[in-house]
Amino acid sequence: MSHRAFDPKHFVSNLTTRPGVYRMYGSKGELLYVGKAKNLKNRVASYFRATGLTTKTMALVSRIDAIEIAVTKSETEALLLEQTLIKQHRPPYNILLRDDKSYPYILLSDHQHPSLLFRRGHKTEKGTLFGPFPSGSAVKESLNTMQKVFKVRQCEDGTYANRSRPCLQYQIKRCSGPCVGLIEDQEYDIDVRHARMFLEGKNQELTAEITHQMSAAAADMEFERAAELRDQIIQLNHIQEQQHVHGQTGEADVIAAIIQPGGLCVHVMTVRKGKVVGSKSYYPKMPIEVTESELLSSFIAQFYLGGIQELPKTLIVSHEVDDNEVLVAGIFETTQKKVEVVHNVRGQRARWMDLAKLNAEQGLQARLSDKRNYFSRITALQKLLGFKEPPTHMECFDISHSSGEATVASCVVFGPDGPDKRRYRSFNIEGVEGGDDYGAMKQALTRRYKRVKSGELEAPDVLLIDGGKGQLTQAEAVLKELGLVDIFLLGVAKGDTRKPGLETLYIGSREDEVVLPPDSAALHLIQHIRDESHRFAIKNHRRRRDKKRRHSVLEEIPGIGPNRRKDLLTAFGGYQEMLSASQEDISKVKGISAKKAEEIYLYLHKR
Repeated sequence: MSHRAFDPKHFVSNLTTRPGVYRMYGSKGELLYVGKAKNLKNRVASYFRATGLTTKTMALVSRIDAIEIAVTKSETEALLLEQTLIKQHRPPYNILLRDDKSYPYILLSDHQHPSLLFRRGHKTEKGTLFGPFPSGSAVKESLNTMQKVFKVRQCEDGTYANRSRPCLQYQIKRCSGPCVGLIEDQEYDIDVRHARMFLEGKNQELTAEITHQMSAAAADMEFERAAELRDQIIQLNHIQEQQHVHGQTGEADVIAAIIQPGGLCVHVMTVRKGKVVGSKSYYPKMPIEVTESELLSSFIAQFYLGGIQELPKTLIVSHEVDDNEVLVAGIFETTQKKVEVVHNVRGQRARWMDLAKLNAEQGLQARLSDKRNYFSRITALQKLLGFKEPPTHMECFDISHSSGEATVASCVVFGPDGPDKRRYRSFNIEGVEGGDDYGAMKQALTRRYKRVKSGELEAPDVLLIDGGKGQLTQAEAVLKELGLVDIFLLGVAKGDTRKPGLETLYIGSREDEVVLPPDSAALHLIQHIRDESHRFAIKNHRRRRDKKRRHSVLEEIPGIGPNRRKDLLTAFGGYQEMLSASQEDISKVKGISAKKAEEIYLYLHKR
């Protein structure tokens, strides 16, 4: 490679406009990044424009010492070459998925007394494979459930052949002991058939059949057998509730992407025969700034193009993917399977997507709260604030209300290991005019810090105020009035675009304005504290607002009279339980049709 400085302008001027792949190298010849392009000239030129580049992209560009290109016949061919190079070299600036094994399955073995077994990869032995499942834990969870319900053996054939007495699984009622003849072949075959029906997603037919057998056993005075079958039905109903779907059909992978300050998550939920069979979260590294659409595109390419993962007929994605057609063509090229990639879905598919998004959010939240992650962020914040030691006690206040109704102030507390939820507090604001956020903040701070002044509560190292200069003024006035001058004030205000990562910080005073880069660990911690404060304030505001309204809410639903209202409240136990019930749960209440359940659900969730 040349030792002369890389001249991007000259390089771009000689580039072709055809599709292809570009590889960016550092000064020591190390591969930094691989990308594909429909038009190589335009794509490579975009890295060297004067404005509009993110901090992370600028960090990549500053290291480029050489670029190599490979022209391809089509964009699809470029995608396939890009993925080959990423898997081969794993460049530091590409979004990378951890190498994973192929999808796991459940094998129902071909045997006189069939066994249910955990298997990975493609079929290599006699029997029926069910799956795929998104993770090993999803298979183990399903096998565990089936042990309790059907008592079909889960031992390998070698173990089965060498038993002279039943094992522990029989003792704890998770196997019927076919190895030593403790169950008739005919009865065992029925259990195997039921397990097969369960794995095929025929839950409703299975429940109906077992219900019929229970009634027959009760009529024949076989009450112990009837009780066993009743327990099976209860467990099956519980499993159906967990799977979130009733009598639906469909085969899809539901893929939700979420990007938050400090991290990203892609959650894949696997639906087979209309049943959610499991899900898994992935946390790729984000070396350069990307959008959700770019993240999904990169994830789908790495996840499915290798041909290892089982492909469903449909990929349902949370955001529109720009190179949708190229991905579909690339998948067909490598697997000979046609898939559709859809993002704007309704009905049951939309409910699956909501569930996948929720899992992505929860997964990322748990990851961001991880102690190791938290320590690096609090150390970065310590440097920013100029503290000798990392702050061990931080508090943040936020105000929430609906057009001035039921105003609530929240106080969240972060300790040495992150959120300390036992010390969270909320304040119902009284005697302040609706919508007066400054007055509400002043009241909440005064009530909280009077107790600090009296020695009843410990003073925080940092008090974080969300809301800009005006709210910061209130906090300064309250602390000054109470004589608490040692508490360090940190204000955070959203920037002009109101996007995360463009907040203005006021450190110690209103004059000291700082805007941190989007990849700052200290900023990620501040955003985490602020977002947690906001979430807690909204939760408490809604609880207070709904408490005021709850007695009249059911009365307002058209077509719901006193008797139906009573049935609903009896079935769910209260208004809050009704709020957390699904549409399907509501339709199970006596006298409530599917249409009426939909009306009730929509009415409860419109506010």
